[in-house]
Amino acid sequence: MVSALKYRFVSFEKYLANEREVSLRSEYVNGLVYAMAGASRTHNSISMSFAALIDNNLKDGCQVWQSDMKVAILNKGQRFGYYPDIMVACEDDADKYLCTHPILIVEVLSDSTERIDLKEKFDNYVSIPSLLEYVVVSQNVPLVRVFRRRTAWDMETYNADAKFRLDSIGLDVPVQCIYRRVRKEVGLNYRTGL
Repeated sequence: MVSALKYRFVSFEKYLANEREVSLRSEYVNGLVYAMAGASRTHNSISMSFAALIDNNLKDGCQVWQSDMKVAILNKGQRFGYYPDIMVACEDDADKYLCTHPILIVEVLSDSTERIDLKEKFDNYVSIPSLLEYVVVSQNVPLVRVFRRRTAWDMETYNADAKFRLDSIGLDVPVQCIYRRVRKEVGLNYRTGL
């Protein structure tokens, strides 16, 4: 989640060095640094449930990160550094503080980030050669949108009673499992077993 900005140009290298020493994370958009705001309980619960589901089913050699690992992107000569809500990679980077080869990125939408997640970040994420899937999860209603490289990034939409497959990691995901800890907040009736 992004909020305040600082309007002075910063090199990508300086941004990366500074990020290791600050307590408030920020994202980098071609020279501008945007401070990130905290996330709501609902946002964190959705992200944690989804990340745990991925982690519990992830094959050896791959790793999942939640919120604190940044992805570095070079798109059309411009540099970007984001902290996706969830990211999976199966290839190690030399720099232990960033990822350049994710295969899966997930963002949980909030009212303040929806436009950025669906436009700016979408455009930059899909430029990553290794990325196979980008998933956008609503925070307010049980709704998941999946974009895949193999379908030229066409949007697939899944509602509360649906199940979708993450081809990048070979995982079938019932939408309700993502929302299992926030059923009331997103308007789902309680069902046992989820």
